[in-house]
Amino acid sequence: MSESDLHLDSIVELAGQLASLNDRAILIYRPIVDDLVGVGSADSHLIETALDGLLGFAGSVEGLRLYKKLCRHYWDVDSVATASYVQAYREMWEDDSVSS
Repeated sequence: MSESDLHLDSIVELAGQLASLNDRAILIYRPIVDDLVGVGSADSHLIETALDGLLGFAGSVEGLRLYKKLCRHYWDVDSVATASYVQAYREMWEDDSVSS
């Protein structure tokens, strides 16, 4: 096995671990988001804690769905704070090269 094959195997293994971590995070955050939205929570601390955690997983389809769902809910509670979370998503996940 060549050195480049070993590097490729390491990258594939790491990608699998990241996918697994993402899946576990979604399993954890889905009931939290559903609960916050379902009860109509206005607890900024709880909502922002969930958004802070979800931001790291908003690069996946399901992570982004949950992030958007909670942002839409939070908009009615604190639109200024929500706008900052939307901006944080854009800075972290949107591709700047498309608009260049």
